[in-house]
Amino acid sequence: MPSISEADRNIIPEIEAAAARLQEVRTAIGKVIFGQDDVIEQALTAILGGGHALLVGAPGLAKTKLATTLGRVLGLAEKRVQFTPDLMPADILGSEVLEESELGRREFRFLPGPVFCQLMMADEINRASPRTQSALLQAMQERHVTVAGLRHDLPRPFHVLATQNPIEQEGTYPLPEAQLDRFLLQIDVPYPSLDAERRMLFATTGAAEEDVGNVLNADELMAAQRLTRIVPVGEQVAEAILRLVRAARPGPEADAFINGNVAWGPSPRASQALMLGARARALLQGRLSPSLDDVMALLGPVFRHRMALNFTARADGHTVDGVIERLSRLID
Repeated sequence: MPSISEADRNIIPEIEAAAARLQEVRTAIGKVIFGQDDVIEQALTAILGGGHALLVGAPGLAKTKLATTLGRVLGLAEKRVQFTPDLMPADILGSEVLEESELGRREFRFLPGPVFCQLMMADEINRASPRTQSALLQAMQERHVTVAGLRHDLPRPFHVLATQNPIEQEGTYPLPEAQLDRFLLQIDVPYPSLDAERRMLFATTGAAEEDVGNVLNADELMAAQRLTRIVPVGEQVAEAILRLVRAARPGPEADAFINGNVAWGPSPRASQALMLGARARALLQGRLSPSLDDVMALLGPVFRHRMALNFTARADGHTVDGVIERLSRLID
């Protein structure tokens, strides 16, 4: 751990108090989401970092349930949109309608769409057309939308949890790189273990299911997000982040393997995501500063959707995860 300055010592009580509250959040979520501790941690990491998350997994792995539970436990106003090919941008952002007052005066009134919430669940986002997908771009990055030339600010905080089904790709529209880059983390949701599935089997088929209530509210969450950004980071961790991100990009600084197999690498947003994610993970685990272990744990979720292999690499059987594993050895 790096040496702690006087200013850093002043935030130690805040970090300890926030870590205790966040542990209550994880415990509450664990009552209804079984066997997905890493997924829960990564989802909370993305939210604490002030970003959005892309959940990728087969149907039935509680991705939607996780988003709903997060909204309830964190005290956020949550809405869900099922993305389909016929979904239009106005169905997400809202639209203006012409109304006539009692005095006979006609004027337009803006009707907010489901994006005006604090936690938006975008279910199967790759099933909507690119035009509709792009409607989320401004909202995700700028936290406001523009309709008929007028700006409408979104509630604070605002987070998007989007899901993708990796199995059925027919009739889907892959997200453009510019939108993928706006997701802080890509969270791969695996199948549960035997013990977790056994617990799930009895818990969800009985007469009553476990319910959870609010643990935090929006103001407490935003306070934790502000605290995340001032968690001290050591020079070793910062240098490791820069080394990993720059080594993953084709160019003069990369080795022959990266230059020969990677079409494009992670942008500077990857550096920011690793820094914020490492800070958030340390806070979640009650530590005063992130370590190299935090960086390595988040390398996959940060890099997976920010890298692409060229045709030669795919033909040779290389995968993005394999390249990330190779990069991780730089810090061993």
